[in-house]
Amino acid sequence: MLGNSKKISLMLLICIPVVAGVFFLVFNLYSSFQEQGKIAETERTITVIDELIAQVTIKTVDFTEDVVELARGYTAPQYQLGDFTGLKQGFLDNDINFVEVNLQEMKVRVNKQNEKQKEFEIIKRGDDEGWGGTATGLYSVKSGFEASYSASSGTYMPWALKFYGKYYLHGEPYYPGGIKLISDFSGGCIRMYDEDAKEVYESTDIDMPVLVIDKTNDYYEYPKQVQGLFPNITSTKYLVADLDSGFVFAEKESNQQHPVASITKLMTSLVVAENIDLTKSIVVRDWMLKGYGSSDYLEENPRLRVVELFYLLLIESSNNAAEVISYFLGRDNTIDLMNKKTKSILMSKTVFTDPSGYDPGNISTAQDLFYLARYIKNNRFPIFEITRSGKVSSFGGVKFDIDGLWNKNVFSEDETFVGGKTGFIKESKYNGLFVFQFKTKDNEERNVAIILLGSKHQANLKSDAQKAYIWLQINYF
Repeated sequence: MLGNSKKISLMLLICIPVVAGVFFLVFNLYSSFQEQGKIAETERTITVIDELIAQVTIKTVDFTEDVVELARGYTAPQYQLGDFTGLKQGFLDNDINFVEVNLQEMKVRVNKQNEKQKEFEIIKRGDDEGWGGTATGLYSVKSGFEASYSASSGTYMPWALKFYGKYYLHGEPYYPGGIKLISDFSGGCIRMYDEDAKEVYESTDIDMPVLVIDKTNDYYEYPKQVQGLFPNITSTKYLVADLDSGFVFAEKESNQQHPVASITKLMTSLVVAENIDLTKSIVVRDWMLKGYGSSDYLEENPRLRVVELFYLLLIESSNNAAEVISYFLGRDNTIDLMNKKTKSILMSKTVFTDPSGYDPGNISTAQDLFYLARYIKNNRFPIFEITRSGKVSSFGGVKFDIDGLWNKNVFSEDETFVGGKTGFIKESKYNGLFVFQFKTKDNEERNVAIILLGSKHQANLKSDAQKAYIWLQINYF
């Protein structure tokens, strides 16, 4: 009997490691297959996203021949620039797993293959009239924490999913003592009820796309044909379009790339505003001041806060301010974030190579700049306010006289000017992104972008915009 027991014990000693080894081998193979499946799905998702963004933004019609043939009037291009609803439908049609955050409907929806769509309520969003607007566009789940601490509010965010920059989906924030934060808006994040946030947290994976939709096209109807022909202007490429509906009044080579010069600074300010605590300051070092041009305010004030630099960047169009502000995140990282942001907001043909626009490698299209203007108008409006020499929340005093800055935006004193930016380098000639507010005969306000690339001279840029403005006023408003 004792001999049999020894045999059984010996067999167990041999079999248990073998069985365990087989189990771990199968488990590792299974995990490997799962990981390979996730990688393949991620690669498929990236490919589909690239194709869908191109489809949403590629609707270009050359109407110049039609204009020549019209003897009695002008017919607008028969298309509208798309919005994020095209991406959403494309995801659904291609069975892409994604999270939809719909700020119009105040809903979060989790869409996964072979599963019923889950829908949850948004209880708070960011204030899009100030710096705290929610970042919209196409992003992905970067990380997740059962509780993440927010230094800006001094609270914990339960079931927090980071999807971009300073922005999370999360539950109801609470102070260290457990008392919940009460506010009219979030700081820019998507706030849900705790039980809903937990379910979203548990239903998502790292790298899952997050599509944040703010305003969809309102499809306001304009006349399809008007009497006045679009004026002859010097810009080699242009786009005149309604920001709120996507309706295109006029365009020429609006999907062709062109150096954008200092219009680049709009994107620089955008990514810094969305990734940095705006109360922070930076010490200006001599080695940062390598941009073409200068600003006395940078030399006189060795430490400046983010928003103070925005004034110099967007009013004076200081290249040195662009260089300094890029070092909050690191210069290379800032440029990388600028390029990633382009895809997030449908700018499919834009590339940035420096933070100021001085490098001719900073290229975009009039269509892409339309999407940039729409985004800033709807989500980061203080940037446009600054371009008008407007005073915005600066999180402290400003060390210089804002009114004393020379504003290079040629329409900054026009009451109907919403915001924008000009730019010039030798390779681009004179560029302008201008947003104006018009009123219809029914007294409805409409925001129209006039985007001009490659005007011959600075005076031509202004007159080109004025001609387009007057043509719109006479024929549409």
